[in-house]
Amino acid sequence: MTSTLVRRHRPRPSSSWTRDAHARTRDWAEIQERMLVPLYEAVYERLDVGAETHLLGLGCGSGLALLMAAARGATVCGVDTDEPRLGLARERLTAPRAPGGHGGHGGPGRSARLGPGGPESPCVQEAAANAAFTVVTAFEPLSALDTGGSGAAVSAAASTLAAAAARTERGGAVVLAGWGPPERCATSGVLRVGARLADPMYSPGERREEPTPAHWRLCGRDDLEELAARAGLRPDGSGRVACPFGYADMDSAVRGLLSTGLFDAAERATDPTQVRKEITEALHPHRRADGTVWMPNVFRYLICRV
Repeated sequence: MTSTLVRRHRPRPSSSWTRDAHARTRDWAEIQERMLVPLYEAVYERLDVGAETHLLGLGCGSGLALLMAAARGATVCGVDTDEPRLGLARERLTAPRAPGGHGGHGGPGRSARLGPGGPESPCVQEAAANAAFTVVTAFEPLSALDTGGSGAAVSAAASTLAAAAARTERGGAVVLAGWGPPERCATSGVLRVGARLADPMYSPGERREEPTPAHWRLCGRDDLEELAARAGLRPDGSGRVACPFGYADMDSAVRGLLSTGLFDAAERATDPTQVRKEITEALHPHRRADGTVWMPNVFRYLICRV
């Protein structure tokens, strides 16, 4: 899942690509995003997120994690550079409240601030002006950042986290998340298909100064800690959460995985048809007798204190 802390510039898409991007945004929201619900729940439970929580979601995407925090009573603010996903987040988090006091989509009772960009976004400044954040989350797995390297992408990610921490109250929590060990993540073999198609010469274990979107790898054992150190954050506990990827059928599995963005470089290097074909082949070992697709995964989170 492409890092939301750093987005690389891409050429302006054509109208057909834009239509496809919107379809993928819906696939993310309707198929893939829910796979990380156990991660969100584990973190919120551990931090006792509730009515006293003022939460900032970095890379909030289509807003499911924010919606879950708001349902617990938290005041939420979210930023993202993906405009289609952010548009869905606005729909979810600003749904009209029904007479019984419930949002149209289970939405929060408090208003949510959402905006494009990062911690310097006007919506973040407005939210922090009222009260410092008590929790900052960077839930999107940092697989696209070679966090053990020294490239500009890592420096930018650390700067983003540091800027968010500057708007967080002393003792507040900043949460980073990443994929678990490869041997605990069944999806890793499927994701390597994208890296291979995008760059046949790339080795999954290779570390480069400036990793490209093709150079996906799972987080190393200490990557989250290293990124936290670069951002000037103090680790204060971690955990692992089972987040299985389960799909109703093969088509849903392919659409869900494509919506992550981790196969975009492969599609540019080859073609969408070839990428879909090879993803389908890689998924066959995970297809069960009833046609569903099931891949056990473990994700890791790191809680830091400001």
